[in-house]
Amino acid sequence: MDTQLNKPNEPERYQPREGDIVFQALPLEDDLIQAIEGVTESNYSHVGVLLKRDTEWIVIEASRPGVIYTPFDEWKAKGRDGRWAAYRLKATYQDNIPRFVKNLEQHIGKSYDFKYELTEDKLYCSELIYHAWESSTGEQMGELKKIGELNWKPYREIIEKYNEASVPVERQVISPIELSKADQLEKIYDHGLG
Repeated sequence: MDTQLNKPNEPERYQPREGDIVFQALPLEDDLIQAIEGVTESNYSHVGVLLKRDTEWIVIEASRPGVIYTPFDEWKAKGRDGRWAAYRLKATYQDNIPRFVKNLEQHIGKSYDFKYELTEDKLYCSELIYHAWESSTGEQMGELKKIGELNWKPYREIIEKYNEASVPVERQVISPIELSKADQLEKIYDHGLG
């Protein structure tokens, strides 16, 4: 038996699986990232879903300029100080993964939604996952919140800049942190995200 495998105090290695939902903290030099983290009072500023293509792990994500595939190593490197976490669908939801992946992929090429509206013509990161899961199962993943319920006031100017209008306090959004709290998910790995 190889005792090298079970060293005490050695951090557990992440074993990716298709359908894992990966969250990260993006660099705060970007005003939009400052607003996302500030409004939601969380360092979960971005999210995507892991897919396997041949032998490569990739992330499907709604990022600028839109819904794209990004190699997983490249995706992790975009994060702030390498901080990311992985969540997995609980066992009772695993059968939904093929349909979930298909519904994610139908959005490839769509534009990024800078206004954060819950429509399917343009998408932001957590909205992509929210819509794909709802299309796959008829269930919501995570809790929608009105912007007015969040910490929006310190970020009014940034929100109005991207919304091209006053703050839409009644607009419902699904944020990365609320998605991470979904009943369907469990955290399986944390690389400094908290």
